[in-house]
Amino acid sequence: HYDDISRTNMTIHVRETKGRIDRYTILSQKNLDLLTEYWYKCGRPKDIFFPNSWSGGYLDIASVNQFFKKSAKLAGINRHVSSLACRQSFASHLFESGTDIKYIQSLLGHVDPRSTDVYLHVSNKTLLGIRSPFDNPEGGES
Repeated sequence: HYDDISRTNMTIHVRETKGRIDRYTILSQKNLDLLTEYWYKCGRPKDIFFPNSWSGGYLDIASVNQFFKKSAKLAGINRHVSSLACRQSFASHLFESGTDIKYIQSLLGHVDPRSTDVYLHVSNKTLLGIRSPFDNPEGGES
């Protein structure tokens, strides 16, 4: 819904999730601009932002994944894409940029931290940036 987007806090209120837990997630300025443009093009709807074309209700996960597949094909992306892959990438990029795992857990709506661990894929770039504790034998900050 339009009212679930907070331009002040740059967040989206995510409701009626799979885990039945409402949460907030972050919104980039670029995505806010795209959503605003879409909102105007659609006649400034006040209800469901992306309605199911058949029922007018909420999109189900199969419809979202079908959209991702079609979009990837049109863009010439020959890799598997899905909503899950997007969530995993979102979590991994946050983790690699130094975001605390507790915040990532909250953004993903996970109650159990082990659920978040499954999403985190550490890249070789991150591993190469780790310094050995033996490089700082006094135990102080390096």
